[in-house]
Amino acid sequence: MKTEQRYEIIDNIIGISKLQDKSIDLTVTSPPYDNLRTYNGHSFDFESLAKELYRVTKDGGVVVWVVGDETNNGNESGTSFKQALYFKEIGFNLFDTMIYAKNGPAYPSNDKYFQIFEYMFVLSRGKVKTFNPINDRFNRWYGQKFSNTRSRRKKDGTVVKTEWNTEQGGQYGKRFNIWKYNVGAGYSTKDEIAFNHPAIFPEELAKDHILSWSNEGDWVLDPFLGSATTLKMCMVLNRNGIGFEINEGYENIIKERLKLNHRKLDAFNTSA
Repeated sequence: MKTEQRYEIIDNIIGISKLQDKSIDLTVTSPPYDNLRTYNGHSFDFESLAKELYRVTKDGGVVVWVVGDETNNGNESGTSFKQALYFKEIGFNLFDTMIYAKNGPAYPSNDKYFQIFEYMFVLSRGKVKTFNPINDRFNRWYGQKFSNTRSRRKKDGTVVKTEWNTEQGGQYGKRFNIWKYNVGAGYSTKDEIAFNHPAIFPEELAKDHILSWSNEGDWVLDPFLGSATTLKMCMVLNRNGIGFEINEGYENIIKERLKLNHRKLDAFNTSA
């Protein structure tokens, strides 16, 4: 299948304004987290961006918002929660609150347990239209038969007995909503140039969300393109990708990873 990847070095609000209403199947992105990283002084208008994401998301489409919080004087900002609640206020469903767990902390703390996770808010415009579950969780009951009963508690608190008389599913079941990845050099990506960006996320994370919430030929957006991880995985998985990045200093990373030249997106139409 022939797909295309397009990007523009531009403020994402201006870039997204060129997209038609309800033209995007999936957004996979990770915005700047509070003041944890500096991006040459660039900032973004969260509320305006959230509204634009709602406008361009198709009915049944999904936005995956990967985010964490700054801790200042022992107090976490809570910005991630505020953003999730604002998405709900403007019409998105908070379909799932997922966890992205890492293999270790970037900045170990001596006064509390090590912080190794970020939130992955899965937001939908109405009922989710595409879900392709990843089945890679080993089923410890695989191949076993049971003739005994199992207890389950109903919503009213009462306990009912159910019979287990058949094999309990396949060898691998649907994974849980805590996803674990090794991060850092040699793990997040094999592309050395990507590490010239200060905050890349793993290719596998982008790949797993793209597989889960979209189909081949769908349009996937990343308004914080950064090191182009989302668009690279769109190329691998036969999805069409659109990305916006405000920092000109990252364009060499994008061009190297995508092997693309800069394409301006005037009057861009995803149905064309």
